[in-house]
Amino acid sequence: MSKDSAIKILIVDDHLLVRTGLRMLIESEPDLKVVGQASNRSEALALAKSEQPDLILLDIDLGSENGLDFLPELTDTVAGVHVLVLTGLREIESHRRAARLGAAGVVLKEHAADVLLKAIKKVQAGELWLDRSMMGSLLREMTQPPKIDAEAAKIATLTRREREVLTLVAEGLKNRDIAARLFISETTVTHHLSSVFAKLGVSDRLELVIYAFANNLAKTP
Repeated sequence: MSKDSAIKILIVDDHLLVRTGLRMLIESEPDLKVVGQASNRSEALALAKSEQPDLILLDIDLGSENGLDFLPELTDTVAGVHVLVLTGLREIESHRRAARLGAAGVVLKEHAADVLLKAIKKVQAGELWLDRSMMGSLLREMTQPPKIDAEAAKIATLTRREREVLTLVAEGLKNRDIAARLFISETTVTHHLSSVFAKLGVSDRLELVIYAFANNLAKTP
């Protein structure tokens, strides 16, 4: 693949050495290209607007700033952009917040380089990337024995179509892709998702995916 057709990536991290290392790693792959490096919100938004990246690699801790605070601005600036959070923070709530704000995945900085490269390609392909430790913690939270009968009752209220939508969300498909797969409108998909959220007591797509894995409604990736 030529660099002209490669996945364009914007790196947002406040450490120059980290950015330099990430750029070298990313551009070792022929189908990946770094189009900009930013250390703070203003630089990130300016580069996102001018370079229109396909994917933004975003650190949470930017010194005096929190990358999650302007994540929605990044996704508003670049239509269809994927955001992959790269962080040294292990707090599950930070990871969940990232997903609620629109991130397609979270990778811990302690992971091997090949994990990051794999995550970038999976997220760019439209899939969710869930860190295994994060998934394990959330699965434990959502599979306590006393809740089993109650969860079975909730699941039983789902319609066949709602189950289909849930399964496709767990596969990482976006609303427009689900609509195309099921031959329905995006509005109808949104209505089905709202109903699923209400019936299962989850508040966002990440919680729904974890719920699906925890209750054997979808296969764990």
